Amino acid sequence: MSWDHCTLGDVVTLKRGHDLPNAKRVSGNVPVVSSSGFTGSHNEAKAQPPGVVTGRYGTIGEVFYVTEPYWPLNTALYAIDFHGNDPRFVSYFLRNQLRNYQSDKAAVPGVDRNVLHKLPARCPDLQIQQRIVSVLSTYDDLIENNRRRIALLEEAARLLYREWFIHFRFPGHEHVKVFDGLPEGWQQGSIDNLFKTSSGGTPSRKRPEFYGGDINWLKTQEMNDGFVFFSDEKITEEGLKGSSAKLFPKNTVVVAMYGATIGRLCILANPSTTNQACCALLPKHDVKDYLFGFSMMDYYSKALKDRGQGAAQNNVSQQVIKSFEIPIPSRNLISGYNQSVEPILEQRRVLQAQAEQLAKARDLLLPRLMDGRLEI
Repeated sequence: MSWDHCTLGDVVTLKRGHDLPNAKRVSGNVPVVSSSGFTGSHNEAKAQPPGVVTGRYGTIGEVFYVTEPYWPLNTALYAIDFHGNDPRFVSYFLRNQLRNYQSDKAAVPGVDRNVLHKLPARCPDLQIQQRIVSVLSTYDDLIENNRRRIALLEEAARLLYREWFIHFRFPGHEHVKVFDGLPEGWQQGSIDNLFKTSSGGTPSRKRPEFYGGDINWLKTQEMNDGFVFFSDEKITEEGLKGSSAKLFPKNTVVVAMYGATIGRLCILANPSTTNQACCALLPKHDVKDYLFGFSMMDYYSKALKDRGQGAAQNNVSQQVIKSFEIPIPSRNLISGYNQSVEPILEQRRVLQAQAEQLAKARDLLLPRLMDGRLEI
């Protein structure tokens, strides 16, 4: 059993992905994989499994392992030759090689596959590769199991919202009259009837002493359609006071207003601040209305995205979000929904926290296994 000095290109050959605009996608079961992961589906595959995909520009350092036929987008690089190596090992190998990669492109981070192929590396023989995979894949399998359970919980909350507030089949609906298309006690209104909105801000980078604290500063690219526990950058309390950023309370619903992530949602697991591309929803009536708000925004996010404007970068404003028309249920019904979904989202929060801790443990092991410091 041995480790050999080599280049990244000796371990895996990467190829640029293929263009596929949204307008040309056809409904199907083939996952589309971009630099940020799975971003939709299509009816045709461009690559066969096992697949290893990483970002060509935009999100650098993330690596995705694919077990079914897929379409790698042109923002990504994908493996076309594993040179006899274990494909899943290659996914870990590539993640380790790219975790500290510094791009030479100032405006948009990017990688050149020809440059990557020349990076120096060390690679073990197949037997060690398979042992490393057996350790790291245990963490990934547990994370994937949590992800599937989270998806089921999300769907349960989503179906309950649609049943009650879109199809009007809420508890006791049989005995409620309908006037002008709305149940008695409801009214046509807007998001502004239930929530105040506020955008974030940007801490001053001219005063570096503001950074390194313990207050999350969330950016839209970090939003993950769930509870946000951590962010890449953190600021101090003093930094918050000296900036345009605002501190939003725990359980605030945040909506992305700009760019590729427009319409994406998250809930702040801790008091946090955000950049100016985020819109925070602050309940006007009851703090637990964040539960109703999260489900509501989940249902209407595509419609909001379709209202985006801007030639350079698609965006929706706070005013667009506030004025978006929705049917407003009675307070009792909103409270009943919050009570029903609270245990669902709490279980989701626990599962997501577990998954994040598993990912941290895996990422601590990764470099130690990949450079031979830990023998297995």
